[in-house]
Amino acid sequence: MLKDIENKTINMVITKDLSRLGRDYIKTGYYIENYFPQNNVRYIAITDGIDTYIDNTNNDITLFKAIMNDMYAKDISKKIKSVYKEKQKNGEYLCSIPAYRI
Repeated sequence: MLKDIENKTINMVITKDLSRLGRDYIKTGYYIENYFPQNNVRYIAITDGIDTYIDNTNNDITLFKAIMNDMYAKDISKKIKSVYKEKQKNGEYLCSIPAYRI
């Protein structure tokens, strides 16, 4: 996609929400604040109501939402790891398909 933007094949990026653009708030902020404007690319996050072409209040809190998405991803990762560690500790099977079918 980035190559297509640089080749001027793409001039708009649309995602369902901001978290689909990226969960790392630093990179997400870079793309929204620097990369897209430098390459004349319009960014739209449908469910978050973000549209860089239109000046609205949702655009003002975009970076805050990116930080929240990053924190959520880190938090859920910790929770999943703790569940797997507990299952390992209890000797439970961790894969979705048993190794040997009966």
